[in-house]
Amino acid sequence: MPLLRRKNLAYSTAERWRPPVFRPSITFGQRLGNRVRRFFDLQAGSIWNDLATELPTLRGKVLDVGCGAQPFRGLLSSQASYFGLDTVDAKEHFGYEMPDTLYYAGNIWPVTDESCDVVVCTETLEHVVDPNAFVGEMHRCLRPGGRLLLTVPFAARWHFIPYDYWRFTPSGLSVILGRNGFTKVEVYARGNAVTVACYKLMALMLPFLLPRGRSPIGSWSARVLGVAALPVFVGVALIGNASLRLPGGDDCLGYTVLAERADGRAGEGLHPL
Repeated sequence: MPLLRRKNLAYSTAERWRPPVFRPSITFGQRLGNRVRRFFDLQAGSIWNDLATELPTLRGKVLDVGCGAQPFRGLLSSQASYFGLDTVDAKEHFGYEMPDTLYYAGNIWPVTDESCDVVVCTETLEHVVDPNAFVGEMHRCLRPGGRLLLTVPFAARWHFIPYDYWRFTPSGLSVILGRNGFTKVEVYARGNAVTVACYKLMALMLPFLLPRGRSPIGSWSARVLGVAALPVFVGVALIGNASLRLPGGDDCLGYTVLAERADGRAGEGLHPL
């Protein structure tokens, strides 16, 4: 049967090719490298664009859960206090380890009830086995009227296999947030069909520009093809970045979500995108 000729992916444990993880933006070289990457990584660039609008306006205690390399910490103003939180499996599963991050195990975060003004969670919810309980923890940690800033991927490949479990639609995001006590839910698409087409085309070319897991001959052959395609790669990146200025569409890279803990007064910051 045709299905039997395909690979059973239920028990996959690794990707054929994985891009390098993000690095902290501390030194000039790291900041420059991350900036160049955001231009060519449309997913990362679209997230940065949205958070660069929102994070500088925040005040009070900001909890960044699933913070990884803390790439957005520098966007906060001096009137916000930053706290990075991540799972103890972050290094083993995702390659991230930061000295000033609080690492935890289990489903309960080591954060006091109603102690945070804002919870930020970028590209993390898809890696959580029980997203409903995770969103419940967001609500528990926020003060009455506290705000949530969340991003999730949509048109993104299966990554960090096998620790990538879900893709969320605007309808699904509205349901899971509403069930856990959030209100004023706003979901904004990042990109559109043009952006997604550029993103996918670039994803096809990246393994040639950055070959991994090949023999020396195979790696050099891939690089030759990648260099030959480099002008096309750059051109597609330019089109993809330009398309991010257009309205979001039903087919998009992902979603940026704003929400408020239902009880209490409205929080400051986090204006409609």
